[in-house]
Amino acid sequence: MNNVRDHDADAALDDYDEHILRRMAQMYAEADPVPPDLVARSQFAITLDALHAEVAELQRWGTESMAARAEAPTGVETITFSSSTLTTMVTVTPAGPGTVRIDGWAAPGAGLPVELRLERGSEHTVADEDGRFVFEDVSIGLAQFVLRPVGGAPVITPSIQL
Repeated sequence: MNNVRDHDADAALDDYDEHILRRMAQMYAEADPVPPDLVARSQFAITLDALHAEVAELQRWGTESMAARAEAPTGVETITFSSSTLTTMVTVTPAGPGTVRIDGWAAPGAGLPVELRLERGSEHTVADEDGRFVFEDVSIGLAQFVLRPVGGAPVITPSIQL
């Protein structure tokens, strides 16, 4: 028996059309599923600041792969970002169940406002005269730094998994 039927392409969708569309959606969901964090990553990355910002490059990520960190961060990790206007190094240290401490240094960084963007919101601090800054008890998850040099464009780091 042939399941194909004659159908007017200009006609409104009916139950049979909806059945076909549901089956196609199921097929694509099984063959090539949408990554579970795609929407969060997309929303996290798209901001008005990003239109006028310099994007720092990830220079170095400790010894663990990103996948291993996402499953269970086990130790201290050092991450370095650089842009044409500044270099930032952060050390991520487990602080307790589901949290980390972030110690950072920016050069040049005296008095530099630093924003830590998280999936649930943002935290803010200002680097001291040596460019040092700290964020304590940060929830594990997707994170991004925004550094705002006085008189210059913001510098945004790539998103990382804490």
